[in-house]
Amino acid sequence: MADVKLVHGDCLEKMRDIPDGSVDMVLTSPPYNIGKEYEQKKSLEIYLDWQKNCIFEAVRVVGEKGCICWQIGNYVDSGEIFPLDFFFYQIFKGFGLILRNRIVWTFGHGLHCKNRFSGRYETILWFTKTNDYTFNLDDVRVPSKYPMKKHYKGPKKGQLSGNPLGKNPSDVWEIPNVKHNHPEKTFHPCQFPQSLCNRMILASSNKGDTVFDPFMGSGTTGVACVNLNRNFIGIELDKDYFQIAEKRIMANLIDV
Repeated sequence: MADVKLVHGDCLEKMRDIPDGSVDMVLTSPPYNIGKEYEQKKSLEIYLDWQKNCIFEAVRVVGEKGCICWQIGNYVDSGEIFPLDFFFYQIFKGFGLILRNRIVWTFGHGLHCKNRFSGRYETILWFTKTNDYTFNLDDVRVPSKYPMKKHYKGPKKGQLSGNPLGKNPSDVWEIPNVKHNHPEKTFHPCQFPQSLCNRMILASSNKGDTVFDPFMGSGTTGVACVNLNRNFIGIELDKDYFQIAEKRIMANLIDV
């Protein structure tokens, strides 16, 4: 059974209580500074300075073989788009981390823009501390497009040419986002889909590892960890969201 620790409070303050190198994976989606109900919009410079401090703590608590997955979108000011992954990449590189993938998460629904094309993607920056890291490709393979395709010449002629477990899912993921009629929907306005969490957790951690989400929100990362036999630490500032996360995670913990 997974070991779960849920903390209500400011993530930057509470992260300082977590020992160095004590978690195996950070998987989170911080506020985008776009004025959602759970955040106060700041200048881009102030926002990035705050996030840099949070990232410093995230890097500190991750072990040498661990990884950080930071899922972000775009900051919008006066109709101008600022791709946050561009700014965040510079911060992570400044702390010496290695980018393994810039994963594009694309989805079919969202706000309809009037003066530009409607945004239908966000990104996940997957960083590791070293070159010795966990990557369980076989756990996240997807069905091959042509599963019965065979080698047509050479010593393997007539044998299946693809991996029988499926193919690498690539770095572009088409996963529905959690909108009003989604079965996972809570009243949190920007909720992670669990299938996205599942893929990252399966690929980048092992059973019994500890996954940490400093911006826990509605607790989807924690639910995924419980179901996949990972330990979980989550921090959430908003009391209502914390209670939702606690209820969801504990319900799944009991079911397991």
